[in-house]
Amino acid sequence: MKILIINGPNLARLDLRDADIYGGFSYPELSDLVTKAAEKLGILVDIRQSDSESEIIQWLHEAADSKQPLIINPAAFTHYSYAIRDAVSMLKAPAIEVHLSNPLSREEFRHTSVVSGVVNGTIAGFGVQSYILALHAMQNLLN
Repeated sequence: MKILIINGPNLARLDLRDADIYGGFSYPELSDLVTKAAEKLGILVDIRQSDSESEIIQWLHEAADSKQPLIINPAAFTHYSYAIRDAVSMLKAPAIEVHLSNPLSREEFRHTSVVSGVVNGTIAGFGVQSYILALHAMQNLLN
């Protein structure tokens, strides 16, 4: 089983962001933790990050065409990218939305996810554990 993990804008700069919200680790550390957790579960992951909406949409189209399961942290695109929502809705395999922080405990504009309505579920607020919980949830969805 191979899962595509897409991370949206600014996540590559975690080490420069508010550690109280995003945790005290860098993006390479996040990727390494997720990869190691996936290996323990016998799952292969393809982890990608982009600040470009069009690049993320291209990856989502590829995932739809190959029926690849998806874990996505759309980051700021969560709240307004209908193009990403539409691309996620074309997927033929399970999809899970993740967030390091809990958007509902933050500014009001973060309370709406345009992506949540087209994924199997959302896991948020547990830091890097959100990704690991998503791996477990995806494993259950696929079995």
